[in-house]
Amino acid sequence: MRWFRRRVRVGPSRVAGIDEAGRGPLAGPVVAAAVILHPRRRIDGLADSKVLSPEERGRLAPIIRARALAWAVAWADRDEIDALNILGATFLAMRRALLRLPVCPTHVQVDGNQLPCVEDLRLGCTLEAIVEGDATVAAISAASILAKTHRDAMMEALDLCYPGFQLAAHKGYCTRAHLEALRQREPSPLHRRSFNPVRSAMEPLLFPEVDERLTDTGAEP
Repeated sequence: MRWFRRRVRVGPSRVAGIDEAGRGPLAGPVVAAAVILHPRRRIDGLADSKVLSPEERGRLAPIIRARALAWAVAWADRDEIDALNILGATFLAMRRALLRLPVCPTHVQVDGNQLPCVEDLRLGCTLEAIVEGDATVAAISAASILAKTHRDAMMEALDLCYPGFQLAAHKGYCTRAHLEALRQREPSPLHRRSFNPVRSAMEPLLFPEVDERLTDTGAEP
């Protein structure tokens, strides 16, 4: 299952903000969230999730879920990222989040300068790309918080399934510890084979005879 949603009553104006989390990591899914804020339920402290501490994000996420008119979270997994590329997988996760909203938005605001194609979804809404929207548009900020907190929770849970990579600590991002772990052990099923550091770690496993020739030339030091 790739989504979660909450059913609500429909209001006259429904502007959805969409943002993602997890485009840059070497491992794990890319997660998207869509949020339609309630015009009469104010949420103080909304901001780009990247500038908030984990504690602030953890405090805001349940408030957003409780006070929003509607919200949904969806994701694309590692296989889809490798098959489509990270941008295509991000758009797939965004489409899934839109489809899982319990009400249809009249307008959609997406963080960034590109938009997913939704014409085939027949939602009947308009779309708008907003650069740095996660810092300036409340609904997009709320979406960025839900996407980030949900993905972080997923990576913490997956760390128990794939020990040795410290996924709970770095959430799959390209840290020094993560790169060192990739040098020490075979990439997990969560690792994105289309990303260069993971591909480099896979090469000795795919072509062991080449690796042996490079490390054992028989030449004098």
